[in-house]
Amino acid sequence: MKLRSFIEKTSILCLFFSLSCTSGKNHNYQFYFGEGNKKEFVKITEQTIYGVNSPYGYDLNSVHKGNAPFFFSINLPEGNYKVTLTLGDRHQPTNTTIKSESRRLMLENIDVAKGETVSKSFIVNIRNTKIGEKDSVRIKPRETEKLNWDDKLTIEVNGTNHGLQTMVIESVSVPTVFLAGNSTVVDQDNEPWCGWGQMLPRFLKAGIAVANYAESGEAGNSFISAKRFAKILSQMKEGDYLMIEFGHNDQKQKGENRGPYTSYKESLKYMVDETRRKGATPILITPMHRRRFDDNRQVINTLGEYPDAIRQLAEEENVMLIELNSMSKVLYEAWGPEESKKAFVHYPAGTFPGQTETLEDNTHFNAYGGYLLCKCVLKGLIDNDSPLKEYITEDWTWFDPAQPDDIDNFFIPPTPFYSVIKPDGN
Repeated sequence: MKLRSFIEKTSILCLFFSLSCTSGKNHNYQFYFGEGNKKEFVKITEQTIYGVNSPYGYDLNSVHKGNAPFFFSINLPEGNYKVTLTLGDRHQPTNTTIKSESRRLMLENIDVAKGETVSKSFIVNIRNTKIGEKDSVRIKPRETEKLNWDDKLTIEVNGTNHGLQTMVIESVSVPTVFLAGNSTVVDQDNEPWCGWGQMLPRFLKAGIAVANYAESGEAGNSFISAKRFAKILSQMKEGDYLMIEFGHNDQKQKGENRGPYTSYKESLKYMVDETRRKGATPILITPMHRRRFDDNRQVINTLGEYPDAIRQLAEEENVMLIELNSMSKVLYEAWGPEESKKAFVHYPAGTFPGQTETLEDNTHFNAYGGYLLCKCVLKGLIDNDSPLKEYITEDWTWFDPAQPDDIDNFFIPPTPFYSVIKPDGN
């Protein structure tokens, strides 16, 4: 047993040594998932298991076998990484969807004909909780297992008939769009929940990164006190961006100096000022409506004066403002009271594993809802003539919230992780 243990430990050390030699100082890696071997690429087999016998490999109890979705992880320092994939199969046509970390959508339904291949690239931001050598983000207990807060890069390979051949990972220095917000923005770990922020990478070219620091239940001041914003500042550089959307949880705070024109506005102004001090560009976003209609099928404002407070701040500080509040009203009313349920987490009992009761959530979106709210944000960038519009992918098409995409033409393969527990915040 001792000899066997020594051999196993030696093998793991050799793998780590081989990986470091392959990558060099710039953290460049080349992996091959196809048949046989490929020169200068590390061959990945069913026996290459992350954290068991290798610092890279199949993860989360999955392997590349059949057409089930699988996960591939690799230990890496925090930063931005360009991931380039070769997709296709010589024996059959393929359809591949790629997500990263906590279900961030990177590539959507890439079709490749039999015998052909395509190359696709995207940028993944990875991070940990550390702020310098002595401080850290105060994450919630529910975040401890979150893929966004670990020391590895994780790729989910999904699709109706996925076909991954090669994966090249290289560290890059590119502009970063940081996101500060709540459960409507966050990278939701589990189906059927979805924040608009986790859809944003799908619509941006491989020349810019999205670092989504939003978290469920956060208000502007709690985002700061939990040191989430301090973590952003520790990573932010000149030329970056910060998109800020709060309001839903802020309005629930009571007490002295708590309100839209006091604590809320002060917290957002602090983020704006510190972002500019870093040489980065702040962008304010009015919070979207909750799904609530009156008898005339008109959306009811449940956010009080919070949207007006952020509008006032944007005007006073000359900050770009995306009117997600106004666009969401148009979008929800275009759907109407019944059709709008299809964009939110409304599902009968038994739809998901372990779901014994009906889900009826009028704040949080599913993938379809998150996708269209993200399109509203992108429309806001274009309408404001933001420099970020140059990073929007070529397949972006005109979008009008008054004419929402047909849900019957929408499909993103679900990640095999489900939860019936509502996110913090409402």
